[in-house]
Amino acid sequence: MKQKVYIETTIPSFYYETRTEPEMVAMREWTQNWWNNQQHHYDLVTSIPVIEELENGDHPSKQATLELISKLPILPIHEAIEEIVEEYVTHYIMPNDPKGDALHLALASYHHCHFLLTWNCAHLANANKFEHIRHINTMLGLYVPILTTPYELLYWEEK
Repeated sequence: MKQKVYIETTIPSFYYETRTEPEMVAMREWTQNWWNNQQHHYDLVTSIPVIEELENGDHPSKQATLELISKLPILPIHEAIEEIVEEYVTHYIMPNDPKGDALHLALASYHHCHFLLTWNCAHLANANKFEHIRHINTMLGLYVPILTTPYELLYWEEK
């Protein structure tokens, strides 16, 4: 069985990134490399909040980013997920934005996604926050997804 990967908003955004700073170019290339060469090893999923963030964004590649994820299964948002978001905010592990990072983490945790794939290294793929996230998820009886970037999943190894 393939591992499930929650695709967060920054992944399709960086696939079509147009900024020319070296860091942005590298992140775009790593994202495209992973998407084009490695994603078939996983079961990808996303959510309505990701689609809404992409739809509401002001960027020239909006249609392309939406098309990139258009065939991915959408994770449902159950009432319990809203409660999880509140816990994340209450325990200061995520910013107080009910449609933002806390919701992405709650969806990936509740739906047992092995990975939450993101370029958001401030609030999600942040090693300094991971222990706190693991503690809260364990306290809530939730799965703890690996919060990672495409760069860290570039090299597939057969098990």
